[in-house]
Amino acid sequence: MKLAGRRVLLIVTGGIAAYKALELVRLITKEGGAVTCVLTKSGAAFVTPLSLQALSGAKVYSDLFSLTDESEMGHIELSRSADLVAVVPATADICAKMAAGICDDLATTLLLATDKRVLIAPAMNVRMWEHEATVENQRILAQRGVLIVPPDEGAMACGEFGYGRLAEPPVILAAIAQALGAGGKLAGRRAIVTSGPTHEPIDPVRYLANRSSGRQGHAIAAALAALGAEVTLVAGPVALPDPAGVTTVHVETAEEMLAAVTRSLPADVAVCAAAVGDWRSAELAPQKIKKSGAEPPALRLATNPDILKIISAAGPDRPKLVIGFAAETQNLEAYAAAKRVAKNCDWIVANNVGGTGIMGGADNEIVLITAQGNEAWPKMSKQDLAARLGARIAEALA
Repeated sequence: MKLAGRRVLLIVTGGIAAYKALELVRLITKEGGAVTCVLTKSGAAFVTPLSLQALSGAKVYSDLFSLTDESEMGHIELSRSADLVAVVPATADICAKMAAGICDDLATTLLLATDKRVLIAPAMNVRMWEHEATVENQRILAQRGVLIVPPDEGAMACGEFGYGRLAEPPVILAAIAQALGAGGKLAGRRAIVTSGPTHEPIDPVRYLANRSSGRQGHAIAAALAALGAEVTLVAGPVALPDPAGVTTVHVETAEEMLAAVTRSLPADVAVCAAAVGDWRSAELAPQKIKKSGAEPPALRLATNPDILKIISAAGPDRPKLVIGFAAETQNLEAYAAAKRVAKNCDWIVANNVGGTGIMGGADNEIVLITAQGNEAWPKMSKQDLAARLGARIAEALA
């Protein structure tokens, strides 16, 4: 069991997603881990101490002033007796208190007193998640080394739709296992993943781009990290939080992405999921191009570096497994198979983006192109596809 002997201090706060903490406790104990739960006053409005105690097999703590050195574990000792402190769900309120260093109850006092790694799984209304105060608080916490399992996108209890749904318990479990160094099928392996679009500037205010959201690349980076890999994610401009447990490098252009990928070599596997711009403006205008006359200005293009082909080239730094993506609107398998040969990569993940809503959407449907043949995968969420691809990568590198 991958968490055997590991101790998790789980803080459950007051959000509608608190019920998922019960499943997380079950999963941790199933993997051999020990869980001590701290339930906040607002958390108790959604789940009961008895439920957490029944699943964890341990006393549930809630009141700061009920802890005494003589009869129970004092809050300092409780904060340091675990191998990891996890906050699930992490509301906007507790994230703000953590960022400000406020400790006005048992949960926040433990978080300020602990000397162990802290992992949070935020869950809140989409407007709260996108508010500049929450964005800044997440930045502060990440800078301090707090591991953040980003929320999913979907329908919320309030009826709104967007990012803010608590990540699923198996995803949080994987992040906990990785944070505890519990290993996985890719433990000891290094991975590079590219994700999102590139923005190729024309002048100071305009650029060439595409519809890529980065969801698939980010999901793959998270899936490889969950399997124990040391992952570097090179991300173009996206509106997504950085995956937990992943080193993320933010870039804008294809040339910047190539430089970041090159700096991250050597690696065991490279997954080039980014939709890199094929062209850039040959001449970057120093000032905004103004409309003059009836005819638009001519735009002269230059070819961008072919990142997939460059890292697939034979050499001492070539990853053992190089995977490219092919987004096509017609002749999917034929074009993707030809691309695999032309780029000298090992696999191509091909998807048809012609009017299907795949590019930028939440689901994906692909054909995996390898030297051994083509394998069509059914339509599934991008997270599920990432997990399946991660398992295939682990199998190939075994």
